[in-house]
Amino acid sequence: MDVKQVIKFMIISTLSFACMNALVKHLTDISAFQIVFFRSVSSLFFTFGFLLKNKISILGNNRKLLVLRGLVGVTSMSLFFMATKYLPIGAAVSLRYMAPIFAAVFAVFFLKEKIKWFQWLFFAMAFAGVVILKGFDSDLDAYGLVLIFISALFSGLVYIVISKIGKGDHPVVVVNYFMVISTVVGGVLSIGNWVNPLGIQWPMLLSLGLFGYFGQIYMTKAFQIAATNQVAPLKYVEVIFTLLLGVLLFSETYTLYSLLGIAMIISGLVLNALYKGKNR
Repeated sequence: MDVKQVIKFMIISTLSFACMNALVKHLTDISAFQIVFFRSVSSLFFTFGFLLKNKISILGNNRKLLVLRGLVGVTSMSLFFMATKYLPIGAAVSLRYMAPIFAAVFAVFFLKEKIKWFQWLFFAMAFAGVVILKGFDSDLDAYGLVLIFISALFSGLVYIVISKIGKGDHPVVVVNYFMVISTVVGGVLSIGNWVNPLGIQWPMLLSLGLFGYFGQIYMTKAFQIAATNQVAPLKYVEVIFTLLLGVLLFSETYTLYSLLGIAMIISGLVLNALYKGKNR
């Protein structure tokens, strides 16, 4: 395994996602559903191109599960984009990463998996971080918090549906279904409050799919050449990049308690990822 290669791939991936997050935060006068539409439609160029080039069936095999993955995914993404309008982008991304906790709980019921007591300690640490983040930061919008938690919950469901799909369909087929459904849902739900993009907003909106695609591709490459427990913790570098962009581009401020809460959330989730990786 080439450690430097893995780190390089994950830096590219997390920085791409962080740039996408910053663009979403900047597009304050564009509705969340319109952002979903542009994020998705600009990715279809890459996903359809890949499937056609490699002669992979676009319809896939597990069609009901693929549609379900798309619906659950677009719900999570829409709520996340909505939450960014009420929360600092660094806090929003940190809280969205609570998804693995919800996924672990869902897995107990739907996949008959077990949660070890060590994992409950890690989850408790992450939830304590949420309490500190909200309890000592009165500027955090309660409505935004509700949106981001429901987004994380649906993101957790995405993990379960993908586990059900397994290796029955190519990963790009799964992503393509997600992007097609998101394009349709985002387009339809933004009709009533469509805002015509102006000037630089056009390239910003169209580049959402570009950053999202490269984020996914390089993360996949990293997982292909290294063990999950070695790569998964590096995903949380996205939070650090997004936090820095929030401070530099939007003059967001974070108290010491806010940073402590975010650090506890990420630490708990990283420890859980490492523990799961070692005990597979």
